[in-house]
Amino acid sequence: MLKQVVPNLITLTNLSLGIAALCFTMEAQYREASLTILMAMVFDGLDGRLARRFKTTSDFGKELDSLADLVSFGVAPALLVYAAVLCRYGLWGFCLAIFFALCGAIRLARFNILNCQTHFVGIPITFAGSFLAFSIFFKQCLIIYVYPLLVVLLSILMISNFKLPKL
Repeated sequence: MLKQVVPNLITLTNLSLGIAALCFTMEAQYREASLTILMAMVFDGLDGRLARRFKTTSDFGKELDSLADLVSFGVAPALLVYAAVLCRYGLWGFCLAIFFALCGAIRLARFNILNCQTHFVGIPITFAGSFLAFSIFFKQCLIIYVYPLLVVLLSILMISNFKLPKL
């Protein structure tokens, strides 16, 4: 029984970290929010590995993982980059943040129905969201115009037909 519960508890930890990132962002603690998203990435990598190791993979776990990923790597990074940088662009920045989260949702829905074993179609939301969060650490070094381009690029790559081998 414990073997069946552990992977889902790790997924819920990922989700909790995504929610924490949202809270940090609302408090303008952008570095903490970024770190929390990066920590969620670690837990996201563990849940599937443990489920496969314990031979407890399930449709429930797969759906729970996608919901957690949407929060931790779609919504949280979108709100973070909006609050930290894109808000300076007004409505356009707001729309870009929403676009990122929507593309992440589309990416996850497609991932769940394709069930490809050898490759990803489009870059994983985990990569896109973590990369966006990581870029906040370099906010002082990067030109402000980099962020809208980065958001658009990562969004399009998530929903692209670009094939990336699974490692």
